[in-house]
Amino acid sequence: MLQQFNHLMDYIEERLTEEISGGDISKIVGLSDYHFKRMFSYMAGMSLNEYIKNRRLSVANVELINGAKVTDVAFKYGYQSIEGFSRAFRDWSGFLPSEVAKNKIQKSFPKFIFYIDIRGGTSMEFKIEKKAKFHIVGVSKRVPIQFEGENQEIIELAQSITEQQRKEMHQLADLYPQQVLNVSYDFDDGFLEEKGSLTHMLGFATTKENPFQDLKQITIEESLWAIFPNRGPFPATLQETHAKIYSEWLPSSDYEVVDLPSISFTMYGDPSDNVYSEIWMPVKKK
Repeated sequence: MLQQFNHLMDYIEERLTEEISGGDISKIVGLSDYHFKRMFSYMAGMSLNEYIKNRRLSVANVELINGAKVTDVAFKYGYQSIEGFSRAFRDWSGFLPSEVAKNKIQKSFPKFIFYIDIRGGTSMEFKIEKKAKFHIVGVSKRVPIQFEGENQEIIELAQSITEQQRKEMHQLADLYPQQVLNVSYDFDDGFLEEKGSLTHMLGFATTKENPFQDLKQITIEESLWAIFPNRGPFPATLQETHAKIYSEWLPSSDYEVVDLPSISFTMYGDPSDNVYSEIWMPVKKK
């Protein structure tokens, strides 16, 4: 996988003045655009869009020092106006393009190269399990994307569940863990910049069809799942495990992610500093 990542870095480098499509990314790295961008974000500490923007501005900096006109550089790297380019360049470098051109101020942002850095000390417990097609029945809503802390909109969704809905969900629940699952899907494009929304469902896994008008149902197709148990302070441990899956486990494993909803559950009732959770990652063999 590291070879594909580095191939993509070369591909981007050759096309800094062009639009780079999600389809191009998927072909090179062998992952969906969404899953690759999520993995990149965890590994690189920034979104792919931010990386490309920084590389473009870094190369633009060199061209300005070498005498290129601000107008030409702005339009070359995809900005619709000099004002927009100047604002982005100043936010990145601390200087206006005209100041850089005049005073030969240099700032660089090197091209990324991915390699394995073995630091040791942390192991991840997981198991691979095949699950037949199943349904999740519950309630859902669009919620803002949030990487850290408890999402207030999800808390409000949980609080909105009526006693009748609880009874109906429990009637249908016939699959492990027979308690509430957190299911996320339909992410907006701004996911990795922590912008936009996703659909979040709180529901139970079941083999039964949903007969209730006040509940929604989604179907999860048969798949392999990498299941990661974790225990610790909530929600920090759960969020840290998500990050490690994408930044450490996936790049070194024999599996890749498939396009199914992201699922997790938490054993509520445990002490807040020692909560048991599981993350279910839909995968297939490379």
